[in-house]
Amino acid sequence: MIATALVIGGGIGGMTAALALARRGVAVELIDADPNWRVYGAGISVTGLSLRAFDDLGILDDVRQRGHVGTGMRGRAPDGTVLFESPVPENPAPIQSGGGIMRPVLHDILSARVREAGIAVRLGVRVDRLEDDGLGVGVGFDDGAAGRYDLVIGADGINSQTRQAVFPKAPAPRFTGQGCWRAIAPRPAGFDRAEMFFGGPVKVGFNPVSDTDMYVFVLEHVPDNPWFPEDALVDHLKDLLAPFGSYVAEVREGLGPQSLVNYRPLEWLLLEEPWYKGRIVLIGDAVHATTPHMASGAGMAVEDGLVLADELARHDDIGAALAAFMARRIERARLVVENSVRIGEIEMTGGDQVEANRMLGATMARLQQAY
Repeated sequence: MIATALVIGGGIGGMTAALALARRGVAVELIDADPNWRVYGAGISVTGLSLRAFDDLGILDDVRQRGHVGTGMRGRAPDGTVLFESPVPENPAPIQSGGGIMRPVLHDILSARVREAGIAVRLGVRVDRLEDDGLGVGVGFDDGAAGRYDLVIGADGINSQTRQAVFPKAPAPRFTGQGCWRAIAPRPAGFDRAEMFFGGPVKVGFNPVSDTDMYVFVLEHVPDNPWFPEDALVDHLKDLLAPFGSYVAEVREGLGPQSLVNYRPLEWLLLEEPWYKGRIVLIGDAVHATTPHMASGAGMAVEDGLVLADELARHDDIGAALAAFMARRIERARLVVENSVRIGEIEMTGGDQVEANRMLGATMARLQQAY
């Protein structure tokens, strides 16, 4: 087992890797480029994959208390008519459940655990030098500090500078043609599970993220990849929601500055193996950034951190550990990324929704298998 590690990036994957290594006795340092360690966005939906990973990480109870964990899904027509309700199992395991949580709340849960674990956190810092001599990695930071570590973990997101430094010929993220609108709104009476509206001009979904609030997401086909100014976000989202009935009209009218409306063009990335070079390894969105069609990005990042720590504990040789990590993660990541992108293509082209649903169901069934 390694003795020291540097984690670059204080997001979900980076914090998970830091926690998983620290609880095995590794001295971990975590850095993040943002001096305020902020997190942007509204809410996130989580599937059983994510909840099982949260459970293994030891934060599922916090997610239950501060977010929402439940089962079942309700499908509606654009006018709000209920089309179907999926069955709700009795006493479901985390992998059989789903839910949602405010992104800043999840960040708060994880960052508090990082601090409690005694992990050294330095903010407003970037890496400007990586020198791997086979026995360790010398690291220079842009604040003039330096360090040496047994392992460096790049968890710095889809636009990873670590990836660019270690794999300069790696492909850039690719725009899918869709954009995702997100917001927070009060939960209406009787809203007890995730809901999706099918057949409208855009894909609309809602998911509880707390006892009082729900997360709103809209997927829009935007082939020209437009830019939206901040002061236009609320009105544009209102326009997208206008064709939908039931409680959506109330949500639409209530949108405002308090709704945390944000927009992001959907991009994806899948780096072919290896995700490591020497004693430097990449995890999370730095190597397998996916679209939200399977709500599995957070869970996959958590799994990465857990599996990496597991394989490092299993092997005395770091090269063998990273190869074993790679073997456990590459095809699982490919499954999520490629099938998520394919479902988005079906939505944009007006393809067969039955095919999309079948692909989603089959993929989620496979992801229930152990990671």
